[in-house]
Amino acid sequence: MKFVSVLRPLLLVGAAALLPATTAGLAAVDARAGPQFGQLLEVYQLIKAEYVEPVDDQKLIDGAIDGMLASLDPHSSYLHGSSLTRIETMIDGSYQGLGLSVIEDDGAVKVVSPMRGSPAEKAGVKAGDYITHLDGKLIYGDDLDVAVAKMRGEAGTSIRLTLVRAGRTAPLDVTVTRGLITLEPVTSKLDSGVAIISVNEFDHNVGAQVNTAYQNLKRQAGGKLTGVILDLRSNPGGSLDEAVALSDLFISSGDIVSQRGRITRENAYFRAEKIYPGDAAKGVPMICLIDAGSASASEIVAGALQDSHRAVIMGERSFGKGSVQSVIYLDAAHTSAIKLTTARYYTPSGHSVQEGGIKPDIAVPQISDPDSRRRAELSYRESDLRRHLVNEAGLDDSKLETDTRDDPRFRQTPEQLTAAGIKDFQLWYAVQTLRRTGGAPLPAVRSAGPVAAPRAVPSRAP
Repeated sequence: MKFVSVLRPLLLVGAAALLPATTAGLAAVDARAGPQFGQLLEVYQLIKAEYVEPVDDQKLIDGAIDGMLASLDPHSSYLHGSSLTRIETMIDGSYQGLGLSVIEDDGAVKVVSPMRGSPAEKAGVKAGDYITHLDGKLIYGDDLDVAVAKMRGEAGTSIRLTLVRAGRTAPLDVTVTRGLITLEPVTSKLDSGVAIISVNEFDHNVGAQVNTAYQNLKRQAGGKLTGVILDLRSNPGGSLDEAVALSDLFISSGDIVSQRGRITRENAYFRAEKIYPGDAAKGVPMICLIDAGSASASEIVAGALQDSHRAVIMGERSFGKGSVQSVIYLDAAHTSAIKLTTARYYTPSGHSVQEGGIKPDIAVPQISDPDSRRRAELSYRESDLRRHLVNEAGLDDSKLETDTRDDPRFRQTPEQLTAAGIKDFQLWYAVQTLRRTGGAPLPAVRSAGPVAAPRAVPSRAP
């Protein structure tokens, strides 16, 4: 997520493009809306005159704006006070707290994903968990910002979370010690000649950071890599500019993504070789890992790599957020803003990921922990959110889940995986696939079975 200039207002996905609202735009009201605005004014006057207690004008204005934006789609909202501060804090890149990404779901606080290496992840909080109590006090029905404020606090202090988790018959309590959360957009390591690069969010300069990580790992490998794994799992998105830059790093030519809005100025096309010439990996076999937590900018990269046949997409179907949001400040002091959905984006083949997401070429479940299967069955995506934008192609989301047969390669139990030392089955499987190719190109597959698949292990977990 990042702030960009007024001249480039819509280059972000799942994040904020910031520009001032024009005075003329705010002042101009379509004459056809007159009666409706009259009704709104009448309600305002009735509340001021008849409500049992005096009501502050700003409270009513905030509520009216909140209601208008909440009626549109799940990603349009009014930002003021703590909600705006929360976004700006995330942009700054560090804060003290638990390291959780959460949303409000029908009055409950739901975990989108714990940040990698965060106190919450180390304590065992999982994506899809519902947080019902903080230190034994019920938070259901609280404003999300109030709940977030309670979870934040000075590093070194602890808080007890009560979680409701799919696959568990009873709530469970975990105690998390708060820490200084420093967001690391890119982490990397070398495993048996395979470069593993994890992109945790599309913050500023991610394309360049991935390029640096790749070149460093290549030097560590003596100039020869067996393959590259780009891990975009649980990455909720961020800058569209950086999604384009990262795609361009590995794609030599052709389209990366396009965005289309209701008005012409929202339309844009992004092509390869505008930032990085050629393929930085020079054709080294590549796997891109995604899951239900991979959204927006992550889906742009996965879709570009898939449509260009540059990488095999592995893992689970992605979240399905195919829209672009702009954050528009409402005052010169930047004390309030609206986050407004202004465009949809499309992969090079013209596919909209809205609702359906990116379908992996090789579906690999995460079978490393006892609750993963049940959580996967009950995982939520864009199509589960109220008022989500409907895919223009009339996608029947149920058809994406028609194959429910168990894959014989993925029948290991978490206990077997733990015994074999496998903490992350999806990543392990990707590494083994690349090792077995010996650096040879991966065949192009489109939702087929795996290529050069590793044999099932008798026993390894996250």
